[in-house]
Amino acid sequence: MTAFSLYLTDSATMVRRNVRHMRRYPMLFFIAGIPIVLLLLFAYVFGGTLGAGLGGLTGGRAEYVAYVTPGILLFTVAGGAQGTAIGVAMDMKEGIVARFRTMPISRASVLSGHVLASVLQTLVALVLVVGVALLIGFRPSTGPLEWLAAAGILGLTALALTWVSVALGLVSSSVETASNLPMPLMLLPFFGSGFVPTASMPEPLRWFADNQPFTPIIETLRRLLLGGEVGSTGVVAVAWCVAITVGGYLWARRLYDRDPAR
Repeated sequence: MTAFSLYLTDSATMVRRNVRHMRRYPMLFFIAGIPIVLLLLFAYVFGGTLGAGLGGLTGGRAEYVAYVTPGILLFTVAGGAQGTAIGVAMDMKEGIVARFRTMPISRASVLSGHVLASVLQTLVALVLVVGVALLIGFRPSTGPLEWLAAAGILGLTALALTWVSVALGLVSSSVETASNLPMPLMLLPFFGSGFVPTASMPEPLRWFADNQPFTPIIETLRRLLLGGEVGSTGVVAVAWCVAITVGGYLWARRLYDRDPAR
């Protein structure tokens, strides 16, 4: 068996192990539940007022549901990162990773198992959130290819944030710390174009919102799902995802390859 085939086999085993763990400790309700609550809150409590500022045909709740759904989807992806960091930290602190190190398995498969299982869980959560959005009036105006492209952007974003969350779990001194470190990721959609246009923000905050990673990703999703020219925004979104994925992977591998007695 070649090293690559061993890696694939061991990664599949680790994915099954993490999926079983997720079934026993269902983070899916947390990952999908909070975004759904926020979606309903913004749609039915704030949607009429905030939607009036967006203009459109009716200038109200329907416009705001369409506007906010891409931001809620990114919030869902960021929420999945928190669960990954907690799971990795638990494995480190309970000695499971140390035990894996003594076994004749591919070292990289331990991290890959966490990443792939987490991405799958996040995608399931996204399906649930989209389903609720459709029920309350979200009406995409594009076709299957645009839906596929949007799913690809969401999957790539989930992969990027999951590698970062794996590194955060490895660097955490405790499970409690691991649960708190990913919190800034969950705030980024609020400090971007996820919930209000950046043009409505004060100048310093607007500059940050326009140049942080989540804004081009949200705008790409919005244009793919609601119609509009993606243009260079899509390129910037993919570039951010690739850069974050590579950076998170290298950081996680460096931490994992350190002396376990650290």
